[in-house]
Amino acid sequence: MPTVSSDIDIALPVRTVYDQWTQFEDYPAFMSGVEEVRQLDDRTLYWDVRVGGVERGFQAEITEQLPDERIAWRSTSGPPNAGVVTFHRLDERTTRVRLQLEWEPEGLVERVGSALQIDDAQVAADLREFARLMEDNGFATGAWRGTIGS
Repeated sequence: MPTVSSDIDIALPVRTVYDQWTQFEDYPAFMSGVEEVRQLDDRTLYWDVRVGGVERGFQAEITEQLPDERIAWRSTSGPPNAGVVTFHRLDERTTRVRLQLEWEPEGLVERVGSALQIDDAQVAADLREFARLMEDNGFATGAWRGTIGS
């Protein structure tokens, strides 16, 4: 499975950045290709995505969630994928977000896109848009501070 990794520094405290990241249903606002995310319960998300003109749905399970530190997941249906996002306090007002994603390209368009590292560029662009939205707003629109796993 190809691995995509990207990070970005955001000029906000780690708690604020983490709290916004837990607002899974807001992901279409900054993740291109994500049509909808529905949170089914504390651990389970349903994603509707469009990649290379192909629409797919899949369910994902949050396997680990530690407030202000990390959220890890894996798909339980649909295209195989797994990943982790970590939050690093650089100082009182700056947070580094690092996203690592493993996924299995399906079909010619996805395999070519992965080979050309278009997936890397897209993840980096999505993180830049998340940072822009966070810095423009200056606050999180909600929060979930629960712990899963570990």
